[in-house]
Amino acid sequence: MKTNRYTLTMLVENEPGVTARITGLFAGRGYNIETICGAPTANPKMSRITITTLATPLMLEQIQKQIKRLVNVIKLRDMTGEKAVKREMALICVKAKPEDRDQIKTTITDFNGRMMDEGGMHFIFEVTGDEDTIDVLLEKLTPFGIKKLARSGVLALYREP
Repeated sequence: MKTNRYTLTMLVENEPGVTARITGLFAGRGYNIETICGAPTANPKMSRITITTLATPLMLEQIQKQIKRLVNVIKLRDMTGEKAVKREMALICVKAKPEDRDQIKTTITDFNGRMMDEGGMHFIFEVTGDEDTIDVLLEKLTPFGIKKLARSGVLALYREP
């Protein structure tokens, strides 16, 4: 069976150990977490955790059943597909030789990036977009030399009707 990338988001009680129980569930069954993001919501008693994973449809069904059984999970949604707004943020440090600086700045601007630090031989900037947009930007910057990279992982919210 073919594996697909799935994005799951869950509303959980904002208590110690909840994230550990969720990640332990994945690890205990041999499922990999590609990305994970978690933070409190507008209600400080709840957090939203968003996970992307590669799974077969059968594996996804098992993951969802197991997550729903966890006491601290209030709500679980599959955010795969068009009915969700999905974004990722990346901080990128790229080598910036004097002869490449203008071209790098143009590339950053083309992707709506924002400069965070400008050194003599590097730029650090932030950019947000879907996973594919971030991947394309990284491909364009690779020839200059990416020194450091930090990606947030996917954040997702279901579109309102």
